Amino acid sequence: MWLRVDPRRSKPLYQQIVDAVKEAVAKKVLEEGERLPSVRELAASMTLNPNTVAKAYQELERAGVIEVIRGRGTFVAALGAKKDHARRLAAMQELIKQVWIEAQHLQMSHDDLLSFVQHTIAEWDREKGRDGK
Repeated sequence: MWLRVDPRRSKPLYQQIVDAVKEAVAKKVLEEGERLPSVRELAASMTLNPNTVAKAYQELERAGVIEVIRGRGTFVAALGAKKDHARRLAAMQELIKQVWIEAQHLQMSHDDLLSFVQHTIAEWDREKGRDGK
């Protein structure tokens, strides 16, 4: 199964679900329009509290990754339907700042960090089975 959570990790379970769904969508393991399990179904299959799954789904819906259609279910949102683009770009910029701060503590140069990012993206593309172009 593409979705795994580990209660021993320091990251909250709901955030592990959010991150796993976002990664699965990015890697196209989950396709646009694909139906996701209901909160109850996912909670039961992973032996989690339904409130944990509901919190993750709420976060994913707020981010525009999934959409809930009342009476039909929960689906991967259309790529063009992403909400709060400017807010999400600002959040991404904040993440990049945090990466840069961490790189400074590791005494990495600009070039070292950029090479590291390019290497990481290339690995991601290999995992997805494409050349990144």
